[in-house]
Amino acid sequence: MNRLSHPPAHQEVRGSSARAAPTFSPEEQVAPTGDWRRKMSDNIAYALLTYTALQIFVTISALKTHGGSLLPYFALVVLVMAIIPACRRFEARWKQLDDEGAHDPALAPFYKRDRLALWLLAIGLPFALTAIFKGLSLAFA
Repeated sequence: MNRLSHPPAHQEVRGSSARAAPTFSPEEQVAPTGDWRRKMSDNIAYALLTYTALQIFVTISALKTHGGSLLPYFALVVLVMAIIPACRRFEARWKQLDDEGAHDPALAPFYKRDRLALWLLAIGLPFALTAIFKGLSLAFA
């Protein structure tokens, strides 16, 4: 392809009202990473909201099936105590980055790994512990 005979993608061709879609060289196709610290902090906030909503839903369901048992309340306390230190560890790992490291694209795989672990914890923990406590209540009933 001769660069002189073809105008850049962002320039309009004379006599044509249609604009060509922009094309980028491989060097220009690097996605902006943003600030890893902020991204992780946002994910932690959303995960805690999701976790809380799921926990309330699961606890209310357990309360309806077990009548007046205190076991679901105990499960709620344990879950709250378990999630907060885990989230603080995730956030502390990313908060210690300096400004240069916070924008380093090489950290993308580590960010994805931590984000996946965070969401698995936030979604899975309410169901897992409630199932354990239900099993214990059936075993000792």
